[in-house]
Amino acid sequence: MNIVLTNSKIRLIWLSLLILPLLLSACGPPNVVWELSITGEVSNPTTFTYKELADMPQVDLNDVYMEKSRGEDEIRSFSGVELSLLLEEASAPEDFSSITAFAADGYAIDISKDELVDGIIALKDSGDWMTDTDEGPIRLVFPSTPANRWIYQVNEIVVNP
Repeated sequence: MNIVLTNSKIRLIWLSLLILPLLLSACGPPNVVWELSITGEVSNPTTFTYKELADMPQVDLNDVYMEKSRGEDEIRSFSGVELSLLLEEASAPEDFSSITAFAADGYAIDISKDELVDGIIALKDSGDWMTDTDEGPIRLVFPSTPANRWIYQVNEIVVNP
């Protein structure tokens, strides 16, 4: 069997070889330089890179009611890593009372263990990576807690006794 490659077929093959890597790279997470540290009352203080978080199993929180202290309330969907998984990786004790979450701008908030139920470190908002917004690249989201208790641009979580 003879295979005849014409100039147009060769160009098509080269074009495919050039475009395919670009398309495949667009499917994955963006290249973001960010770290999230889990410290405090943990046996294994851990720092996760953005890529490590993006490579972990992701969960979806669909139609989350965002009760805001300012502006109109919204319903949005988020995807990210379960906070409980990250706390487990850092070997947080089961009887911790709260966490203190710190943002890149120095803002901090104490959040009780009861408020952490089903919480995630969100990397996506409505299916889009949160890289070029004031609320990204990662955000702490708790579906049963008012949105004014959430924190964006979180870079450290301290586990409290």
